[in-house]
Amino acid sequence: MLSTKKLDNLIKKTGIGIAELAEKMVRSGMDKKQAAKALKNWRKGLLKPIPRKADVESLAGALGVEAVKISEWRSSVKYAPTSSRKAGLVTKLIAGRDAQEALDLLKFTHKRAASMIEKALKSAVASADEDAADVENLYISQARVDGAGLRMGTKRWIAKDRGRAHRIRKMASHIRITVTEI
Repeated sequence: MLSTKKLDNLIKKTGIGIAELAEKMVRSGMDKKQAAKALKNWRKGLLKPIPRKADVESLAGALGVEAVKISEWRSSVKYAPTSSRKAGLVTKLIAGRDAQEALDLLKFTHKRAASMIEKALKSAVASADEDAADVENLYISQARVDGAGLRMGTKRWIAKDRGRAHRIRKMASHIRITVTEI
């Protein structure tokens, strides 16, 4: 996936104009005007249209860098059976660290969410390795947990004294990890 921050920084450093980059990025189904519009969106952080691998490679070639230098790799665990507050404690622990250091840290963290976050991190590192990135130089650029509502299939009420019922709320969360190369 294209890293919008890295792309914007490289465009500012090199001083290449949007029109020049759009010429080199033209592909089937996209003319020069649409390529320029897409490039402006990507600089703003909007990923519409979603950049393809060919787009990232053509941008990297135009900027004179490798495609790995403007890429980031994401992974997510959806509907993880833990609340977002509990998983958020663990993600704050690893945010901004090297990927290998974070994996070692998660291995010895005594929280239930640590194993789920470790799976997401391993998946992101494997995606980076597949794209020929240097795994030793990866760091976690973003670690985020969002609430996913009530877990499906959990009991909603528990019987209490004198005919009352109390609510049981077992929450789920979405865990999202993003790694980039230094």
